[in-house]
Amino acid sequence: MDFDELVLRRHSTRMFLPDKPVPEGLLNEALTLAMRAPSNSNVQPWRLFLAAGDRRVRLGAALAKKVRETPPPTLGLPESHSHLRRQLGALLYGAMGVARDDDAGRWTAQLRNWDFFHAPVAGIVCMHRDLGLPDAIGVGMFLQTLLLALTERGIDSCVQVSTALYPDVVRDELGIPDELTVLCGICIGYADPAFAANSINTPRNPVTDNVVFLEN
Repeated sequence: MDFDELVLRRHSTRMFLPDKPVPEGLLNEALTLAMRAPSNSNVQPWRLFLAAGDRRVRLGAALAKKVRETPPPTLGLPESHSHLRRQLGALLYGAMGVARDDDAGRWTAQLRNWDFFHAPVAGIVCMHRDLGLPDAIGVGMFLQTLLLALTERGIDSCVQVSTALYPDVVRDELGIPDELTVLCGICIGYADPAFAANSINTPRNPVTDNVVFLEN
């Protein structure tokens, strides 16, 4: 597919086929391309820990246990921007048939975040604690390149901020050293075509809402 089609086709998948593994060769191809992402002084600040098989199952179980014991007070957005999450939630829960007043149904849907939506490959994205915002931009460019490379190979994905709310759990399960800051999670696999929310095309702002053009 051409680049425009590739960008338009990429979307966040929120339910995967757990028994359809990702071929290691395709995953390595995508990771090799993502390593070409630019970064400040070529620091290449991204660190990615991937879990599959039994390790992936243990990671999801440990996160789910912790979340049930200590639910998160927030899902990572400040109040000034929380209305945007509510707008997205209305789309997603509506597609799933979960009513606004169905607290149990919403909690069940939220819990799937910490089981990586049943994806066969789960990742934790990190960056060295001594690095700052310019380097975080580099991590973001690595992630976007990875997502597009996966999409080109017919592999679906979802980046998850919710995973970073429990850094101690992922450190224990994956052996992530203390000098790395846990930034987010990533799900990698193949979308479940029967899950209605996977077909949602989330809206984007007009360019003029986010970009200021200045002349003279």
